Amino acid sequence: MFRGRDYFILTAALVSFLLSVYLWFGGQREAGMFVGIWVPSILAFGAFAKAGGSR
Repeated sequence: MFRGRDYFILTAALVSFLLSVYLWFGGQREAGMFVGIWVPSILAFGAFAKAGGSR
């Protein structure tokens, strides 16, 4: 089941994705790519925290 921190991580990844799309189509392609690579990092951190934090 999802906990509060799971929703926080998913929301952070979604905001990062939307920001990267906004930057990309707004003409700031390098910034859009930079922010876009945050998404897998945020999700990986969430998976790591979920695996280690449930002990």
